[in-house]
Amino acid sequence: MKLILTQEVDGLGAAGDVVDVKPGYGRNYLVPRGVAIAWTRGAEKTVESIKAARSARAVRDQAHAEEIKSKLQGATVDVKVRAGQGGRLFGAVTVAEIAEAITGATGESVDKRTIVVTNPIKSLGAHNVSVKLHDEVSAAVSINVQAA
Repeated sequence: MKLILTQEVDGLGAAGDVVDVKPGYGRNYLVPRGVAIAWTRGAEKTVESIKAARSARAVRDQAHAEEIKSKLQGATVDVKVRAGQGGRLFGAVTVAEIAEAITGATGESVDKRTIVVTNPIKSLGAHNVSVKLHDEVSAAVSINVQAA
């Protein structure tokens, strides 16, 4: 089954790639989650627009990614969220909140799709997340979750 990826999928490809997957994987997992659309001849324009949007969001080159990495790793980012007694949060800290806090603290615009949170952040205190800036460059960012 041929599909066009609309978002990056680990181990499969990036947005705009045309991939060939097993029918069950495509029909039951990728398409319902919105990370892929069915491939057709008319979808070539869609592929071009997805690749254009991806290149606009992407970091220019590896040297620029290294520069951003040095800024991100040197900073501690404060994220303010609602919390109850004992430091438990109402829900979890989202990648959108983290991206907004990183942009505010460092001045560098970070796309929420590039942030990797290994375990959901559900408590106050210091946590670490990873930001994938380029194919070969990722930065470890220290997040300090505080009660609002």
